[in-house]
Amino acid sequence: MEVPFSLRVGIIFFCIIFGINARGKYRGLEFIEPCSRNDPELEACLAKSANTLTEHFHNGLPQLGYPEVEPIILDEVHIALGNGPNAYRAQFRNVAAKGVSALKITGLRTRISDDEVQLQLALYIPKIRAAARYQSNGTLILVQASGAGDYWGEYDGVKAKVFLRARPFPVEDRKYLRLEQLKMDFSVRDIKMGVENVHDGNTIIQAALNLFINSNSQDLLKEMKPDLRRKLVQVMTTFVEKLFAQVPYDAWIED
Repeated sequence: MEVPFSLRVGIIFFCIIFGINARGKYRGLEFIEPCSRNDPELEACLAKSANTLTEHFHNGLPQLGYPEVEPIILDEVHIALGNGPNAYRAQFRNVAAKGVSALKITGLRTRISDDEVQLQLALYIPKIRAAARYQSNGTLILVQASGAGDYWGEYDGVKAKVFLRARPFPVEDRKYLRLEQLKMDFSVRDIKMGVENVHDGNTIIQAALNLFINSNSQDLLKEMKPDLRRKLVQVMTTFVEKLFAQVPYDAWIED
């Protein structure tokens, strides 16, 4: 069973920060050093630990239950252009993406008090390559563009920002975190994408789609973003809540 794209992205984003154990080391992640809350360079320490962990993504993280990080699978993404009966609609299924394991932490900010933890992460991925099956209907640049086929995309210079807010609470002699809020956004510097093997071999539809897609790639991403971001936040929230239930607060930052 494939792990959904957004869940895996959540794993990459949040195992970086929370897969750390202060009293000893956390479940096979002995290469990660815990950080002290009193360290004046706490943010730099967390960023260093994060990037140390990302170096191990290429070989998977079996100690966390994920022997393979890639390909990342996104079950479904939709796009809608225009209004009315001839408006263009497309659905992309089983999106398989590679390249996320090259993620780097480029910035980290934290605000910690006795009753709240806030984290802001800036992430960078050099290139993501994606492939999917698509199905569409409606009119696109005066051409009836209903059909189905294969989609491919190359996304260069991917940047993401993640914000979370959580509150500590006691469980026996340990403290754990309860997630209160999670937000994220992303951008892509350059995009190349297209469709192939269009149903019934309609070269006119295929040429029209590829012309439109590559001439309007950023606008298409803008239309896809709300759907994609909503799914990412939902699944990442579920993952972080489960992770907080397993890993104590003092397992990643020492008082």
